[in-house]
Amino acid sequence: MSNVSDSNNASEKIERVLERGLFASRWLMVPFYVGLMIGLLALMVVFVRDLVGFIIKVPTAKEADVILGILTLIDLSLAGNLVIMVVFSGYENFVSRMAHVTSKDRPEWMGSIDFSALKLKLLASIVAISAIHLLKGFMNISAMTDREMIWLVVIHVTFVASGVFLALTDKLAGSSK
Repeated sequence: MSNVSDSNNASEKIERVLERGLFASRWLMVPFYVGLMIGLLALMVVFVRDLVGFIIKVPTAKEADVILGILTLIDLSLAGNLVIMVVFSGYENFVSRMAHVTSKDRPEWMGSIDFSALKLKLLASIVAISAIHLLKGFMNISAMTDREMIWLVVIHVTFVASGVFLALTDKLAGSSK
């Protein structure tokens, strides 16, 4: 009987160590999130560069060029929001709660976005970014070939259809629980 008990204790210890190691491995995601924040910094540099270029051109720009410049800035800010959403939600969902963030500074959505909601928000942001690129194409249609415009439309419709399909599958999965 002692051998069975010792065997169970040994396998329980191995299981406990393995589970602790697996659980601790979530911290391997942190460098990914740090890398995304560095990417956000790079995006900010591009935003500032485009903003300065935009401001310099505004006094002599046509209305369409001003709108295109603003759409570019909106596009970059949406991409930045996308990175923040992935970092915050990913960190809180997969690594650890951000306990050191004061409730005053904490975004309202933080901690309430699960993986399913994150997927939908990401796809919605991608659709918005795609729509801006499509709108920029329409605003600058004289510089675009028919082929380029068709591809912009096809890509945007693909993103929209993917978003609708993802939302429907999440809704069906949620109703079957």
